[in-house]
Amino acid sequence: MKDVEVVRYFAHPAALVESAAIGAGTRIWAFAHVLRDAVIGADCNICDHTFVENDVRIGDRVTVKCGVQLWDGITIEDDVFIGPNATFTNDAFPRSKEYPPVFSRTVVKRGASIGANATILPGLVIGERAMVGAGAVVTRDVPPNAILAGNPARIIGYVNATAPSSAGARAAPPQPGVTVTTVCGVTLHRLPKVDDLRGLLSFGESGRHVPFEVRRYFLVYGVSSKEIRGEHAHKTLHQFLVCVHGKCHVMADDGEHREEFVLDDPALGIHLPPMTWGVQYKYSPDAVLLVLASDFYDAADYVRDYAEFRALRNVQP
Repeated sequence: MKDVEVVRYFAHPAALVESAAIGAGTRIWAFAHVLRDAVIGADCNICDHTFVENDVRIGDRVTVKCGVQLWDGITIEDDVFIGPNATFTNDAFPRSKEYPPVFSRTVVKRGASIGANATILPGLVIGERAMVGAGAVVTRDVPPNAILAGNPARIIGYVNATAPSSAGARAAPPQPGVTVTTVCGVTLHRLPKVDDLRGLLSFGESGRHVPFEVRRYFLVYGVSSKEIRGEHAHKTLHQFLVCVHGKCHVMADDGEHREEFVLDDPALGIHLPPMTWGVQYKYSPDAVLLVLASDFYDAADYVRDYAEFRALRNVQP
């Protein structure tokens, strides 16, 4: 007796599904077109009037809303949401009947969301659990957990980050002027400030106000407000950040909790211990950020991939 092929997914009668690589529980709705070599995972929802080209890989539990086209070179990881009429591109300089040797590879990482009518330029990486706002035009890679809006898209916040104004303590201060934050090991430090007729003076002492021996410093300045600094962790290095002029925002993340801080006073510092993911952004035009470090520069001490960082901290995906 001839074996009967079992179809494990649902396809609407008005859908054209040429691929056999469709996961169990996936639903493909009316007027969707899936080409032969496309791969779609399990429990996905591919809505009306969507198009999935050959060199497209879609993970599990992905939602693709109406009017979305996924072109060659696009990878969508698990648990991604793509809103209606979001637009992807794969050729930076398209010409009719002229094709690049290889189409740019765009990757949307696990858990990210892309809002309605957003446009994603080719060759970009949208980081884990990032949130791209409706109508945003994304022109550069998006960090994990970042929230974007505008044209061109700018980072306006971070997912689940405690608001800058709250900065609540979760434990008793280890010493006067020190606030323990919601991020493991990260502390805010109110540095001494002297005010007299000659002006203002603020200072800090290594091992006392700065909770480690300082072996290096560097300054970050002249940063455009659209630029993002940091986006990494250190395996063993301690850092102490003070915005000595202007202001900037600092996002600290331990893999489970993240909090955003505003450094807008030369008498305010933040200690980032080892294995803290740090990001600095929203620089004012006149901002000068002083970073004190516990050791000399070592490229091997950096962790630049957020998924690797979470794995090293033993945080589950």
